[in-house]
Amino acid sequence: MRRGREEPGWLRGEPPPRWARIAPAVALVALVLAQALTPGDVELGYFLAALPAVAAFAYGAVGTAVFAALVLLLLGVHQLGVAHARGTDLATVAVVGLLSVVIAWVRQRRDAQLVSVRTVAEAAQLAVLPPLPERVGPVRCSGLYRAAQRGTLVGGDLYDVRAGPFGVRALVADVQGHGLAAVATVGALLGAFREGVLDDAGLAAVAARLDRRLLADSAAASVEHPELFATAVLLEFPPGLELVRIVSCGHPPALRLRGSAVEEVCAEPGPPLGLGLAGPTPPVVAELAVRPGDQLLLHTDGVTEARDATGHFYPLAARVPVLTRDPGGLVGAVWRDLAAFTDGGPRDDVALLLLSLDGPG
Repeated sequence: MRRGREEPGWLRGEPPPRWARIAPAVALVALVLAQALTPGDVELGYFLAALPAVAAFAYGAVGTAVFAALVLLLLGVHQLGVAHARGTDLATVAVVGLLSVVIAWVRQRRDAQLVSVRTVAEAAQLAVLPPLPERVGPVRCSGLYRAAQRGTLVGGDLYDVRAGPFGVRALVADVQGHGLAAVATVGALLGAFREGVLDDAGLAAVAARLDRRLLADSAAASVEHPELFATAVLLEFPPGLELVRIVSCGHPPALRLRGSAVEEVCAEPGPPLGLGLAGPTPPVVAELAVRPGDQLLLHTDGVTEARDATGHFYPLAARVPVLTRDPGGLVGAVWRDLAAFTDGGPRDDVALLLLSLDGPG
């Protein structure tokens, strides 16, 4: 499974790049050489006073202190011919060096804390939405997830594929809102789905369980968030049968890929989960015959509602036949095509799930 993840960087707690560590030393040598080649009445050595502050961005307190000491030595020892600093000038450079050491110490502690927080946050998010296996029972799986909020792994979309006593079941859903604010709802839905895979004999019962979960959470929510809802599509691959059962709860229809043909899967859409409308009247369960080699592509509206610069929606069904020829895999090809279409990627959470049945036996 591919996830959206902000690449590690210098400004996000990662170690500084090599060029940032080399730059202060290169600048020091360059200034000393430039002073040696400059007429005696022009002093460039005072530019060295800025080097400890520059070093503080790439070095710790000890490394910055070394640079500060070197600068004081070069400026204070007149025989070196770099500068002729005296008294107040040296005291000013010394204060700048000391402040640079303090800044380096604070930055180093902040970076360590940031790395720790990031590690814990990523572990918590992966616990909510763990990586998708390549195969669950007879069903091959491929997924892609991109959270709209930068630096997060989980947003308001979700998917899962689980095997149970009633077959392999899959869920793709899009909860109200996006980003970290929706993660609690995502976790609640995933927990209810995983219980339903084991306990509920019918796919409609699983959908009803998810609906009750959101109703209970909505009743316990604060006044600012009195209503929780989610669109969802649930699939079931019964053991030994070449068919798939589908329940749609206000979610965009899945696509079936058979060879070069792509068609929307017809399933009567029910109301979204969390509105209390799935209880007395069970949602309609549709059945679709599938053959080995058929693929089902499920997605959230972050894909089909993404727009280009002229306001046109992304034509997923029209693009899939072209993208199936991509050797890197369909879900990755769809994401790259979507990012190019929207000039950098959609602004909403995106989830893609590709499933195919090997066939009985």
